[in-house]
Amino acid sequence: MKKFAGYSVILTGAFATHASACDLCSVYSAAQAHGEVGEGIFAGLAEQFTHYGTVQDEESDVSNPAHQRMDSLISQALVGYNFNDRVGVQFNVPIIYRSFRRATGHGTVDNGTVFGVGDAALLGNLNLYSNEEKDFTFRASLLGGVKFPTGDTDRLGEETAEHEPDPGAVESVVHGHDLTLGSGSFDGIVGGSIYTRWNRAFVNAAVQYTLRTEGDFDYRFANDLTWSGGPGFFVLLKDQCTLSLQANISGEHKGLDRHGSEREVDTGITEVFLGPKAVFTWSDKLSAELAAGFPVVRDNTGVQLLPNYRVHAGIVWHF
Repeated sequence: MKKFAGYSVILTGAFATHASACDLCSVYSAAQAHGEVGEGIFAGLAEQFTHYGTVQDEESDVSNPAHQRMDSLISQALVGYNFNDRVGVQFNVPIIYRSFRRATGHGTVDNGTVFGVGDAALLGNLNLYSNEEKDFTFRASLLGGVKFPTGDTDRLGEETAEHEPDPGAVESVVHGHDLTLGSGSFDGIVGGSIYTRWNRAFVNAAVQYTLRTEGDFDYRFANDLTWSGGPGFFVLLKDQCTLSLQANISGEHKGLDRHGSEREVDTGITEVFLGPKAVFTWSDKLSAELAAGFPVVRDNTGVQLLPNYRVHAGIVWHF
């Protein structure tokens, strides 16, 4: 299932050589704006657009004579509350829009869209350790939660009606498991993140693992591991605002889905994206980010439609 793993509120940064006491205040305020520390309510909106246009068989590109593609836009509304500097909760609701063109297997093509609410998630965050000093910061946290079956699964029912293409016809690479808005299953989410800064240079890393259960139409998505992070620098570090740039590395590893007792051979994938990320914060209230990712590693099972690029934007307001 082509998806958006979630909006990460990890602090990023940019260059220089020395951090003053005021710089430390700015770093801490930026973390508050992200909703990472401090008490109170925060809310936000995240958008991710992904264009899928490359057909790949195992590790080799193949022709796409039917010009099959999918454009996916996932908007996530989030609201959270930090009880203190250590414990917080967050609730995410995705709204999904997908436009697609696919072969039918009968020598024709099918153009269409899907739109609706996806699977919501409730997450808890625990700040395990935090050390804020003039020239050095280190934070480590854990998260855990549950994903609810709130998304429509009608498209997943297409998996029960799939057939071999007619002789000479182009095989479809956009399936029901790609288009479905939800899985129909309650799934567990665990993960964690670390962030460390020295003067204005920093590095962060986050990992998330989703444990899937069987959903509607006897379909079970495979457990998947997602990650992101990389080095960066604070290019602007003022009392009221910060601006950071980062070389962001993200990726996913997912095994084969199951439909009943059968494994779906065209669902396993390992992919790595590389691209720039910029984050702006204002005071301890506003955090905004913009990022792009381009695939540098793509290793899939079977014949699949894979992403050419993705763009992410997000904003968080800490009340």
